[in-house]
Amino acid sequence: MNRREFSQRLTAAAAAVALGPPARAQTPPAHAEPGVASVSVHARALYRAALILDCNSAPPDDRLSVPQADLDAVRGSGIDVIKYSVGGINDDFATTVAAIAHLQRFIETYPGRFTQVRVAGDFARAKAEGRLGIILSFESAEMLQGRLESLALFRDLGVRVMQLSYNRKSPFAAGVMEPEGGGLTALGRQAVAEMNRLGIAIDLSHANPATTAEVLDLSTKSPLMTHAGCAAIHPHPRNKTDEQLRALADRGGVVGIYDLPYLTASPKQPTLEDYLQHLEHALKVAGEEHVGIGSDTDILPFDLSEKGMAEFNKQLEQRRSAGLAAPEEDRPTYVAGLNTPRRIEIIADGLLKRGYPAGVVEKVIGANFARAFADIWIA
Repeated sequence: MNRREFSQRLTAAAAAVALGPPARAQTPPAHAEPGVASVSVHARALYRAALILDCNSAPPDDRLSVPQADLDAVRGSGIDVIKYSVGGINDDFATTVAAIAHLQRFIETYPGRFTQVRVAGDFARAKAEGRLGIILSFESAEMLQGRLESLALFRDLGVRVMQLSYNRKSPFAAGVMEPEGGGLTALGRQAVAEMNRLGIAIDLSHANPATTAEVLDLSTKSPLMTHAGCAAIHPHPRNKTDEQLRALADRGGVVGIYDLPYLTASPKQPTLEDYLQHLEHALKVAGEEHVGIGSDTDILPFDLSEKGMAEFNKQLEQRRSAGLAAPEEDRPTYVAGLNTPRRIEIIADGLLKRGYPAGVVEKVIGANFARAFADIWIA
């Protein structure tokens, strides 16, 4: 199950006030990539000690009866905190409130496994308690319904990261599929100020160049790009230019490198080497204080079975029909060599083998985003 399917199921279940969708096959599937036996002892020790924060991922399922194998895979992933995009791309206010309520009930159902992250102190608490901390976020702005007062309400429900648009236009700003669609609207400029006041992180992952430039200029808090790639490595609307990466770093922000096909040109499925090329480029351009991980994939592996691929193709067609798909959105959402719950450990190992000091690796796999959130969330 990928992140978007999880979001859709969660929203549907909440709206129906149901316990969740029908049971599915237990995961991780047997055809997923093997574990991380080749990871060095140094990487294993660092990964165990560091705060591991994935700035765009999802818990295993939205049902209130999760298979034990899925729960074990989450704990075995070693991830301490994820940012999770709650609600769907086009969900309205009421549906999104219901989705948040359902997720909170999901967390209550597994109190020893999950916890909601609301303040910076929750990072260390989640790690110490062995629970997965979940930061709530929005990828679109439809649920705000063009109302500034909605920002405070959702902030108080625990939503700590928001985008002002998805791929298209919103009442606040234009997304990457609207390159000539202008930037912030007058309402969007007001929203930036209000989000700064409330301590809500502004995410520019799906913002077009104009929106990105204007937010970087106006925001008094460090904006973020929680899940993106580097346009210098592969030109794509979802990848950020060196100019944007430098500007983000100048403002104290952090960019998270994702595990999406946009790392390489179609039809190639990106590999670990491709991923590390983007990560190293971001480190070179933005600096070691301003790069992190935002996989944009579930903690559980992408299901490469015939059934899993059929479901992926169905969702892809739905996104294309709705005009939400990006160019080259034609391959499964995983990186070969990283299709495992412990993918961030493999990334840490890759950086260590390339000569990066342990302190830099710790920043990339969690500390940079944790620092940025601590600064931003102080209202």
